[in-house]
Amino acid sequence: MISSLYAAEQGVGSKTIVLLHGFGGCSDVWREVTASLAASARTLAYDLPGHGMSLDFPGAGPAKVAARAVLADLEARRVKRIHLVGHSMGGAVATLMALAEPEKVASLTLLAPGGFGPEINGPLLRRYAGARDLADVRACLGAMSGPASTPSPRVADVLFQMRKRPGQVEKLVEIAAAMTRDDRQGVIPRDLLDRLTMPVMVVWGSDDTVLPFTHADDLPARFHVHHVLEAGHMLIEEAPDLMASIIQRNMNRRARTVRPKLAAAAG
Repeated sequence: MISSLYAAEQGVGSKTIVLLHGFGGCSDVWREVTASLAASARTLAYDLPGHGMSLDFPGAGPAKVAARAVLADLEARRVKRIHLVGHSMGGAVATLMALAEPEKVASLTLLAPGGFGPEINGPLLRRYAGARDLADVRACLGAMSGPASTPSPRVADVLFQMRKRPGQVEKLVEIAAAMTRDDRQGVIPRDLLDRLTMPVMVVWGSDDTVLPFTHADDLPARFHVHHVLEAGHMLIEEAPDLMASIIQRNMNRRARTVRPKLAAAAG
């Protein structure tokens, strides 16, 4: 039996938007965002390897595995060009996808992406990974949200139900342990980010307790950075309409023009 990725598909249109959730999430966390996007575009919201309907994907855990898996699935679907959106761990996956196949990515929108700095709230993510009942899931979502935000009861229930699948919590615990080893995360080098020529938007909540908003400092000057005041890490749930608007705005930006380097004159 070949394990494949699950993707929830909505909408119609000439443009395809790919949405990648964060650690411990699933495709359904994008529901409020896709409600705005699907009116004018096709959306593909994935369950990343090791999560939800993609729980049994081989080798699930590393962002590189997820990036290769999503690219392969898009190839199988014959999707040539995408507008790519990733949150948290999904942001790291999206960045690796854009670096691997830049010609496929028309725009890149990153919501509090992983891999942009070493600091990570390991204890909170490990607690979230091991949460087995609804109250624990809600408490972790609350700790990851901004001070003025209340976790979505619908999303909390979706994530609680996901964890009922045999092996799901154990897989999340395994991924969290690897991802937060020594309470540090792997970092995507800044010089690699500078190679990205598509429009890039980076969004961060000012009260993010998982990944500090200072990870958005010192990015390439042409990256657009949007700070959301009083928002935490759970940007999809805290401000879905704003996230949809930012995605659409980034989709309409023009790609960077790359000027060819002049060859050295022959002596």
